[in-house]
Amino acid sequence: MDPRIVDSRDDFAQWAIDRTNAILTDQGSNLATASRRGDEAQTRETAHALGQAIVDALLEAFDGLVCEE
Repeated sequence: MDPRIVDSRDDFAQWAIDRTNAILTDQGSNLATASRRGDEAQTRETAHALGQAIVDALLEAFDGLVCEE
């Protein structure tokens, strides 16, 4: 995602909505497809990728809160 300046609570809420939508579109659909196929190894791998995408988004949000000096 492109960097975004967050100056208000509304900006942060919109960033969170956009980021969540991107994660679910990419990773969530991969997980659903793997689950439908019944491939346990692929389901595990895509579930891990979904979890990592969530962690990455949380770290991205945290990094945006840290003041640069």
